[in-house]
Amino acid sequence: MGADTKSLRLRMKSVDSTLHLTRAMGLVASSKIRRANDQMMRAREYAAAVNEVIADLSLSPECQKSPYMRKSEGKTRLVVIAGDRGLAGGYNANVFRLMKEYPEAEILPIGKRVCDRVGKETVSSEAFAYADAKELAESLCRDFAAGEYARLGVIRTRYVSMMTQEAELLWVLPFEKAEGEPKNVMLFEPDEAAVFCDAAPLAVAGILFAAVRESFASEVAARRMAMDSAGKNAEQMIEDLRLAYNRARQGAITQEITEVVAGSDI
Repeated sequence: MGADTKSLRLRMKSVDSTLHLTRAMGLVASSKIRRANDQMMRAREYAAAVNEVIADLSLSPECQKSPYMRKSEGKTRLVVIAGDRGLAGGYNANVFRLMKEYPEAEILPIGKRVCDRVGKETVSSEAFAYADAKELAESLCRDFAAGEYARLGVIRTRYVSMMTQEAELLWVLPFEKAEGEPKNVMLFEPDEAAVFCDAAPLAVAGILFAAVRESFASEVAARRMAMDSAGKNAEQMIEDLRLAYNRARQGAITQEITEVVAGSDI
């Protein structure tokens, strides 16, 4: 009986340590949520503004001859965005599951978890800046225009709410022709084709940066919810162990009393 109570005390101590860890990680995630959401919203606005210009330009016959709107058969490149750390529920697993659907694609990873998975140099998703996005976008656009691959996609996690985040694939290149009439009446100098050529890398950079910021906001939210759930489970486990411990201890006391009484009757 003594061995049982000792084992239960050790288990309660272990679960209590886990509970403190989950609470600490939950607090860290909570402290990052507001900033991550602000960055996500600003990145979304920038990407939307640049994409609106691209959409207007795509209606120009001259721009439709651009290599950035050329459709062809060939290799696929995927920029895959995952987290730098685990303990975020199914956040990373959902990204990896979607990535497996394109086994022949060339993977460009962002985030320590996916970098480790594909065996490439680590690129932090949390520290990924617009300058990094611009450098990567210029390289991707240059290779696409040279015909080194046929289409570019981004696997990111879309932020729906604190409770819901969804991994999805966003196709970036080639650009699609917009439907309808231009939303804005603009004059482009020197001409639409030249502006389109210069704007394409900026549009891709905006999409990449917005995808990374949205994925990071999703990661923080997923980690917060995972730590809350883990904390509740740990609290319930401690309560169950405490109940079992009290029963075992009461049983041990009852046995000792019985042995004392039995000894006094001899």
